[in-house]
Amino acid sequence: MRVDFNVPLAEGGKEITSDKRIKASLPSIQYALDRGAALILASHLGRPKGKPNPEMSLAPVAVRLSELLHKPVAMAPDCVGPAVEAMLPKPGEVLLLENLRFHPEEEKNDPEFSKKLAALCDVYINDAFGSAHRAHASTVGMIAYVKQAAAGLLMDKELEYLNKVTKNPARPCIAILGGAKVSDKIEVIRNLMKFVDRLLIGGAMAYTFLKARGEATGKSLVEEDKLDLARELMAEAGHKLMLPVDHVVAAEIKPNAAFQVVERIPDGMMALDIGPETISAYENSIASAQTIIWNGPMGVFETPPFDRGTVALAKAVAISGALSLVGGGDSEKAIKSAGVADKISHISTGGGASLEFLAGIELPGVAALDR
Repeated sequence: MRVDFNVPLAEGGKEITSDKRIKASLPSIQYALDRGAALILASHLGRPKGKPNPEMSLAPVAVRLSELLHKPVAMAPDCVGPAVEAMLPKPGEVLLLENLRFHPEEEKNDPEFSKKLAALCDVYINDAFGSAHRAHASTVGMIAYVKQAAAGLLMDKELEYLNKVTKNPARPCIAILGGAKVSDKIEVIRNLMKFVDRLLIGGAMAYTFLKARGEATGKSLVEEDKLDLARELMAEAGHKLMLPVDHVVAAEIKPNAAFQVVERIPDGMMALDIGPETISAYENSIASAQTIIWNGPMGVFETPPFDRGTVALAKAVAISGALSLVGGGDSEKAIKSAGVADKISHISTGGGASLEFLAGIELPGVAALDR
């Protein structure tokens, strides 16, 4: 079973700082064990650049998983080779392979490496949605060499929600997009415009759009080389695109910095959050929505007071009663800081993979299972 145990580790690599991804895989793991499977788990962790690095070992994950399952989890010294083959589990047992990316062949999707991984199992399950946008040996390559392959319960759930919000969604369907750069989300914006009724833009990327429209942006973050593209996107989107009408500005980003709320951004100031009028307009759109897709914060939400816009919208989404999908990473942190995570229909475990899906890009790990 390919899982996503790419967990954050404290300095030195000995301590897990969030076990959310491990917990997300438990339903599939437990399902397999309850039915007598001899279970081998495979994952990457971090970016070890194709060679062993003790600070990116999955050993701490084996310890935490063993606590969560209330049973021993054996830790392999590697992910392929005679030492691993000598440790193959019996029915009801669990073996965790060492970091797949300790071998450069994993990211190269090398056929020989894929065969070695496939030789360890009878059945292959991909439950690592967070890696579904990567065409690696463990997500794509080995599928050609196993007898049977299928999606795990987490993978299935992620795809179910992504399909619900993108294929014939309940209307009105709105998307909230934030974050720093338009360039990171060009394809997402283009694809969302095909089926959403409203696209609410916040975060630093709003200022590239506003500058493209001829508005003053002060010292706000602007992608100067993307102004023409922003004009194109605004022309394509027409009335669907909503941009901030007022802004929270400050001279610098620091906790509790002196700030002002303005409609026109003065020279020497940078916009760091959406203002109260924008919050109100966006809340109205959210209140009437039946489907909500959210990816990216509305401001520098890690630094109060520039978290107000993001928190206000998180609360609005929570009480809207709409089917809501939040893409991982910063959006998820924002939802948690607003204390409304339990009111969101689905928080994705894969930020990059969910973004690519929303951009209309085929996910290699999913396509390989389909084939």
